Amino acid sequence: MTDRKTRLAIILITSLFFLWGFALNLNPILIPHLKKACQLSDFQSALIDSASYIAYFLIALPAGLFMKKFGYKAGITLGLLLFAFGTFLFYPAAEMRHFGFFLFALFVIASGLTLLETAANPYITVLGDSESATQRLNFAQSFNGLAAFLAPLMGGTFILSGKTLSEQEEQSMSADQLNSYLNAEASSVQIPFLVIGIVVLLVAVMIWRTQLPEIQEETDYSGKISGSIWSEKNLILGVIAQFFYVGAQVCISSFFIRFSDKVAGIDEKTAAYVLSGAFLSFMIGRFIGTYLMRFVAPPRLLALYSIINVALLILAVVTEGMMAVYALVGVQFFMSIMFPTIFALSIRGLGEKTKIGSSLVIMSIVGGAIFPVIMGQVSDVSSIQTAYIVPAVCFLVVLYFAIKNNSIKHVTLGASH
Repeated sequence: MTDRKTRLAIILITSLFFLWGFALNLNPILIPHLKKACQLSDFQSALIDSASYIAYFLIALPAGLFMKKFGYKAGITLGLLLFAFGTFLFYPAAEMRHFGFFLFALFVIASGLTLLETAANPYITVLGDSESATQRLNFAQSFNGLAAFLAPLMGGTFILSGKTLSEQEEQSMSADQLNSYLNAEASSVQIPFLVIGIVVLLVAVMIWRTQLPEIQEETDYSGKISGSIWSEKNLILGVIAQFFYVGAQVCISSFFIRFSDKVAGIDEKTAAYVLSGAFLSFMIGRFIGTYLMRFVAPPRLLALYSIINVALLILAVVTEGMMAVYALVGVQFFMSIMFPTIFALSIRGLGEKTKIGSSLVIMSIVGGAIFPVIMGQVSDVSSIQTAYIVPAVCFLVVLYFAIKNNSIKHVTLGASH
């Protein structure tokens, strides 16, 4: 490939990191929005996360098999086409105001994102010289963080109306008035998701027309793996810790807008902008945490951050007003290093089992499909504020994992989420 073609390929693959980060981080906007438009309970609205994250669990292995047979470029193109198709499904789903249709659309989008994530990380490392591969990967991942910051801003501006009916207002409306309000709320997702779909389709066309190198699969080992992967106790503990961590991470942001309204009276548009700031603190925390690991062993920093997050969540549960909201913003900062640190500690020393070990840790992302539903159920029977006990318990599991790894002095942080 010429330098010009290589640069274009890097730009296109880097854009994938932005696109899937943007799509996933619209969920905290869609949860309160579709809760209104489709008249859902907190438990039902949490299924939005389940539809997205269950796709990672179900589609990851088929995605790998597809790309092994047809190549990474075909996998990326298919992923983008599924992504675009899912966004276009939002139009009829909103027209019908059918929550099950929305969930199907989200599953289709997430299936496409799974294909993109499976391909993009290895692809970006081979586009250019090997010496700068890690630098290119980190640069691309920074656009994932940028997308997390922008998604609530854009979603808050173009999707959320800022108007939530109280029970008294809803009861005072006629059936036609209420139906008109609900239809207007549902329809606000149509144009934004059409625009996203068109952009994704354009990227798909550009990817398909661009010359990209095929990645040569390496042979991991010669002979059989010695011993069962299930005998690796630290890996299994890491998979469990990652399952609980991703569950906590999704819980924190998914109900943030509802939480801000209930404890501090912040309207949904303003809460979306505050959430955007919280995601910015997450990105800043990743850089600061990585720097601190030069002086503090990763497991100790992971343990300290886990303790701080449990304390902040207790503060969010027992206080009112902006203090509780700021506590959740603080949790975002201290979550920042957790995914890559747990990942690196989990696969440390696996040798020839590293690849299958990595796959198990990635599959544990399904925690993001499970814990928001549990949290939604707790909210329905108590309150959204009390429900934040759920992620607090999750961080206790992360703390246990960190303590069990306390003797480790150094790990290489390679994963990002």
